[in-house]
Amino acid sequence: MDYPYLRSKVEPYKSHKSNMLLIILIGTIVISLWADKNLALKEQMLFIPYRIKHQQEYHRFLTHGFIHADFPHLAFNMMTLYFMGEYLYLEWMSLYGNAGILYFCILYFVGMIAATFFPMMKHQDQPAYRSLGASGAVSAVLFAVILWNPNLSLSLMFIPIPIPAYIFGPLYLLFEYFSLKKGNTGIAHDAHLGGAIFGILFVLLLDPQKGIQFVNLFH
Repeated sequence: MDYPYLRSKVEPYKSHKSNMLLIILIGTIVISLWADKNLALKEQMLFIPYRIKHQQEYHRFLTHGFIHADFPHLAFNMMTLYFMGEYLYLEWMSLYGNAGILYFCILYFVGMIAATFFPMMKHQDQPAYRSLGASGAVSAVLFAVILWNPNLSLSLMFIPIPIPAYIFGPLYLLFEYFSLKKGNTGIAHDAHLGGAIFGILFVLLLDPQKGIQFVNLFH
């Protein structure tokens, strides 16, 4: 799963310390690099729907999010998580206190599982299918940020032109959808979509008013 590196131009509240976010980042980096040196371990952590269904290896719903195909894949995911995750993590800590940490963890880890929904349905009887990477969970965080603050300016790593989040989000979802329909890209676009949908739904659960505010931007 590949994902573009995004950065926010909005400074988060620096008065808090994003300890849990750092634990997720460091843990993912360490485990991913370790698995690169231990292919047997990596094989045990891959998302393989066939083995989940037929051999009840349910740990794969989560473990795939801690390993990556290569270093650029890891770097793009972790940089996106750092910049987008820090903004949202500190926003929620400022608003909800310590409960904000719990909300962020639910968003990330349940988002990781939610990202497997479409691939699981599609590939559960295909023994050769496997995928890996935190992109689905990162997608959940990204789209939670987009809905939380749709006026945030985002830009691609190699195209430093700021794009309002409320424009970037729909365009990116369309890109993922049509890429999925095209197929044969080597990227789990369905996992990106699943993570994004969960991120949107989770924000609506926390604060339904965010959905109304987002829609009003197009009026």
